[in-house]
Amino acid sequence: MGDDEVRWLEPAELQTWMTLAALMFKLPGALDVQLQRDSGLTHFEYLVLAGLSESPDRARPMSELAGFANGSLSRLSHVVKRLEQRGFVRRCTSSEDGRITVAYLTDEGWEQLVAAAPGHVAAVRRLVIDALTPEQLAQLKAIGEQILQKVDPGRSC
Repeated sequence: MGDDEVRWLEPAELQTWMTLAALMFKLPGALDVQLQRDSGLTHFEYLVLAGLSESPDRARPMSELAGFANGSLSRLSHVVKRLEQRGFVRRCTSSEDGRITVAYLTDEGWEQLVAAAPGHVAAVRRLVIDALTPEQLAQLKAIGEQILQKVDPGRSC
């Protein structure tokens, strides 16, 4: 695509993009800092534990869990291995399909998640929810869903 074919960003579009790009980098870091400080978990580890806690029998196939946590199966495998070493998760082969690995949240993992949740929710509230009006929250949800459909068309919000 040559320069004459590129739809360059207008100044307002560029400012909007730069704000969104900064948010995409800064918000996860701020959430990680709080979780690491208060509970020794990364944000991704927290999402993995939360994804398991919300599942029947506190278990999910690894491929499904990767989608929930917005991570690759490779990244998830490394993180689950660390969580296993800490006693928060265990993995087993599915009894229905030996090709599928299922991750289970242990009682220790549940206790870790329950202890971490109040601080995490407080950070989310402070950094995002309380910064916006109810109308802005509804707009943010709609905008996020619209962009996610472009980025990940198969995703259901």
